[in-house]
Amino acid sequence: MKKEIHPEYKEVVFLDTSSDTKFLTKSTMTSKETIKWEDGNEYPLIKVEVSSASHPFYTGKKIFVDTAGRVEKFNRRYKKK
Repeated sequence: MKKEIHPEYKEVVFLDTSSDTKFLTKSTMTSKETIKWEDGNEYPLIKVEVSSASHPFYTGKKIFVDTAGRVEKFNRRYKKK
């Protein structure tokens, strides 16, 4: 493996903002925000909207996703003139 061309692989905490669930894992992502974990150490905090804790496929629950804005945007963009 070549040196100095790969990003740093370190422990980070992912926060699922929709279910308020936190995961400690390793990633190359970085963040200026930090959080103190259960082991007493501080780790970079990465906020995500959907994870396995809130995704309908993994939870078995259906959630309402607002697609009206997307449909209107599509219609405005591709409307026949």
